[in-house]
Amino acid sequence: MPGHRAASTIHDMDSVADGNHLGVVLPTGKAQWGEGTDPRDLIDFAVRAERLGYASIWAGDTLLRPVIETFTMLSAAAAATERVGLGSAALIPALRRPVQAAQAIASLDLLSGGRLTLTVGAGFPHRSETEYAVAEVPWRGRFARLDDTVALWRQLWTADGPTSYHGDVLHFDHIPEAIRPAQPGGPPIWLGGAAPAALDRAGRLYDGWLPYPPEPADYQTGLAAVRRAAIGAGRSAEAVTPALFATVLIVDDPEAGRRALAEYAQRTYRMPIEVVETIQLLVAGPPETVTAALDRYVAAGARHVVCRIGALDLKSQLDQLELISELRLSPAGAAQSTWSSQAR
Repeated sequence: MPGHRAASTIHDMDSVADGNHLGVVLPTGKAQWGEGTDPRDLIDFAVRAERLGYASIWAGDTLLRPVIETFTMLSAAAAATERVGLGSAALIPALRRPVQAAQAIASLDLLSGGRLTLTVGAGFPHRSETEYAVAEVPWRGRFARLDDTVALWRQLWTADGPTSYHGDVLHFDHIPEAIRPAQPGGPPIWLGGAAPAALDRAGRLYDGWLPYPPEPADYQTGLAAVRRAAIGAGRSAEAVTPALFATVLIVDDPEAGRRALAEYAQRTYRMPIEVVETIQLLVAGPPETVTAALDRYVAAGARHVVCRIGALDLKSQLDQLELISELRLSPAGAAQSTWSSQAR
């Protein structure tokens, strides 16, 4: 089923022309709060992000670590904010019953006034098998299950009355009428991941692409593949919103920043930074260093940057929240010119 909209509607964030189309990930993991923190302070974090001018706030999703559940966090944030976009980065739909999840998503979109965008994924090999097992869902066929779930959601959000659904994995003969989201057709749904199959599926079926490649050249070639797939599916090359997930830390001393990110990687993934940085974008340093690193991805085509803060206590997270909000990324056109001149 082709994607149902041309681009994301998180507050029309299709370009970085104003230099600050930044999102921030809420530190919902217990390891990110620090000792003695009241988890309800995460709501204040969301409010402060909105006041600082962030375009969006995001919540992750996992059963591998103690975290505040995604929809619960976003619902609390929605009630305390007015304008900021809300997103999942990234939701694993297989961890929830698909029809019930559609109802929860539509409800959240309604109660937030249509501010929701979902990034979804199928999990990570050698890690997410445990999540699938406790959710009582088979690991095999996870990509078909993901695409089926998204297609089911879109059908439920547009159906007039009871309906049925029969896909490659999911089969429902009778589904009662579901509540509709605020956004016609439902919230935009982005896909995480940068494997060749993910690039193809993002272009054919999804409204946005949110990867975290460690090199901007990989982002550029990946985005080109997404756009080719979109055109091949009869969609516009601009049908998929290009976004970027980046773990960032602003510090005066880059070496101290790298040590902090190493601790963050170990606490978050139980993996050394040397492994994590071959998979994900991690950047630490003074504001100009972080800006330059992110600008290279803007030059490669990214139009929204979702920043995860690489700090392990809420006070540091809040300090970083303010520092990152002051970053001014290059306008898309200027960044593209810079990229082209560097490439030559």
